[in-house]
Amino acid sequence: MEIEFFKFIIYSLCIVLIAKYILVKLLRKLGESLQLSSRTVGNIAGFATSIPELLTVSFSAFTGLLGTSIYNILSSNVINFVQYLFSIVLSKNQKILRNKALRIDLCLVALTIFIPMVMLLFSWNFSIHIVPIFLLCFFFFYYLNKNAHKLYLPKQEGILEKEIKAEEERIHKKSKILITHSIFLLLTGGILYWIGNQLSIVLENLADSFLVPEWIIGIALGFITSIPELITFFESQKHYKEKEERELGVIEATNNLLASNILNLFIIQSIGILIFTWS
Repeated sequence: MEIEFFKFIIYSLCIVLIAKYILVKLLRKLGESLQLSSRTVGNIAGFATSIPELLTVSFSAFTGLLGTSIYNILSSNVINFVQYLFSIVLSKNQKILRNKALRIDLCLVALTIFIPMVMLLFSWNFSIHIVPIFLLCFFFFYYLNKNAHKLYLPKQEGILEKEIKAEEERIHKKSKILITHSIFLLLTGGILYWIGNQLSIVLENLADSFLVPEWIIGIALGFITSIPELITFFESQKHYKEKEERELGVIEATNNLLASNILNLFIIQSIGILIFTWS
């Protein structure tokens, strides 16, 4: 049993470390080379840091442990939110959260926690019938986020132009960068898939052979797979050191949080349900 737990920790940490130190950095460089806004870079980081959840949920569902995936998503979203607030406080950016667009984003984040908690509390069935609803919610949340930023953050346009010009001066041979990073992304994806497959075998052994409850495995995965978000929350705020640009760091961190949480709940959970149903 000790060996299986050791494998569980090693494989999980490998996913986290690869996602953080390779995948996230590659996607961030791609975003910067394409001269994307802080909001978009935050979204990209959110998608990247949700890769561990995607893998663990997918392989958990494939092995028949749908309950594990549900607790994984819920605990990940809660931990992401707590970590985000922790990074904001330590970076002394609380005042920036007074912006209405960011408050709307945080309300949406709260809903990504409230919805699965209510579903678990009332024992709602995570069946294939809920997948279309989750997909609609994903696009609706994204629509609200996009329009809130357009409405309440118009002053950021000038700062974004400055940011883009700075990137133009620093980045050369964009096409070469895109090709190189795309190749590395494919290789990284292959490695993560292999590790995720090994992790699924360990999960099955723990659940079946040693009678470890699904909710314990799910919460443990939630803690492990939320580490990349914690690191990127701090990095996004450290990336903008000038006083006039600090709001951009908070915008990036907030969109990282929101993108990660809505992806976890609405898309990744839907994928888990579909895999569980069809496997």
